Amino acid sequence: MEEGPAGGKAREASVAREHTTDVLIAGAGPVGLSAAAELRRRGVPCRLVDRLPERLPYAKAVGIQPRTLEIWDRMGLARTVLEAAAPMRGQLIHVNGSEVARIELVLPPEVPYGFAALPQYETERILEEYVAGLGTVIERGTELVSFVQDEGGVTARLRTATGGTEEVRARFLVGCDGAHSTVRKGLGLTFEGGAFGEEYMLADVVADWDLPYGYGVRASHTADDGSTDDLLVCIPLPGAGRYRMSMLVPPALSTRPSDGAEVVHGLEGGRVPELSDIQTVVDRLAPRPARLSRMRWSSVFRISHRIVGHYGDGRVFVAGDAAHIHPPTGAQGMNTGIQDACNLAWKLALVVRGEAGPALLTSYDAERRPVGEEVVGRTVRHATKGIESDADDMETLMLREAQLLVGYRDGPLAGAPYGPDDAPQPGDRAPDCPGLTTPVAAYPLRLLDVLRGLTGQVLVRYAEKGVGDAGAFDAAVPGGLHTVTVVGRDAPADTPGYRDAAGEFARLYRPDGPTGFVVRPDGQLGARFPLSATREALTGYLASLSAAE
Repeated sequence: MEEGPAGGKAREASVAREHTTDVLIAGAGPVGLSAAAELRRRGVPCRLVDRLPERLPYAKAVGIQPRTLEIWDRMGLARTVLEAAAPMRGQLIHVNGSEVARIELVLPPEVPYGFAALPQYETERILEEYVAGLGTVIERGTELVSFVQDEGGVTARLRTATGGTEEVRARFLVGCDGAHSTVRKGLGLTFEGGAFGEEYMLADVVADWDLPYGYGVRASHTADDGSTDDLLVCIPLPGAGRYRMSMLVPPALSTRPSDGAEVVHGLEGGRVPELSDIQTVVDRLAPRPARLSRMRWSSVFRISHRIVGHYGDGRVFVAGDAAHIHPPTGAQGMNTGIQDACNLAWKLALVVRGEAGPALLTSYDAERRPVGEEVVGRTVRHATKGIESDADDMETLMLREAQLLVGYRDGPLAGAPYGPDDAPQPGDRAPDCPGLTTPVAAYPLRLLDVLRGLTGQVLVRYAEKGVGDAGAFDAAVPGGLHTVTVVGRDAPADTPGYRDAAGEFARLYRPDGPTGFVVRPDGQLGARFPLSATREALTGYLASLSAAE
């Protein structure tokens, strides 16, 4: 059979073969681990391979966005993450030695989580332990070499840790294998973009200074022509006084990698920046005197910005850095990749279980590639001009940075809008809300508490006055959806369901009379409709999952 560049572009004729796994995932970073976690908790077998013999000890990605914490809450992981993470409370911006802005990372009170910092190796450890608990262990030292797909599946060739080769037959292949992705190259997908000319040093150090806890620092020097000719960015990490610092590299440490698509760590080759190199820049730019110590690692890297032309082809998909890379400004990259994985995984699970048609998988590119394009453009703009140059008001800016405004209203799965124009509509994030009570629990619940651990579509039925409200709960629910009932705070005391005691559900969802909401497995709204039309609305929505061309 004929193969493409890495064995995946061309397709062989369909041959009946037994699948050895449902999904093969190449790459066991945060994105690949997230894909495996979402598949395994839905009962879908998968294999997770990674060419590295062990987890890298580098804090490459450190920011955890509130939206990612909401996703991890649905998985039951949020508490573990919160125990390991540090808060991100704001950023101090200094130019030419003077403070010019102080950004407070403040979100509306109904948002359950704030911004956090967690080194990537800790994120990977937590996710790896979670996935292992579901029965999937990373196959270390195992590299995807090539693949080819046909109408019935994907045949992949692996190079194993012992140096041998193995052929794997899977229904689907997901490439979470980084900016130099074998999967992307095998599909022959474009990866358009460029790289900044500047090189940077990166270091994980302890700083002894009197800056406020939980605040990052961006200190720069502006030349006479208005350009930035010196830069220091410090992100707080867990641990007393520990920061990940980045800064422009001096000529003596220049490495000039050929494409700069990934962080190139000094430990992998070339001269490693020493603590004195980092101290020199801190002495020059830091807003307070600081003595650095206990450097864990350092490296030299360049910043690239690229996005793939399509997020997949047939039975093969890419996610995370394999699909998009961009400046680290605002900690958008890893979080966007994790959401790629969650968006794809629940759809793959439905198709593998025969609960939706293969056409559903086309919605992955339709929903996620516009998000990737927006993130690449915004992070490049913020990296070159600063986040303070954004035209949005501060509340909108914070919500967007928190990834709480990601939505798919224009996507193929978004049903018809219903209710007030400014209410959450199909495709939008399903807001969390506090103040739900039951006759038994002596404490109020959040909607996230109610949804935690559920893996499928959830129908949330709301009626102000309960079951007597126009026969609101009499309609049959097709498709085996999990059902949650929310009633108004003035409903009779014996009304079953969660009582909106604080009125927050009504305020945030703005139901137009008795209203039904479908919450997708990734926490987005799938449908919104009057409860009197429950059967018709759900039948139409579930049918759309099989016809999402």
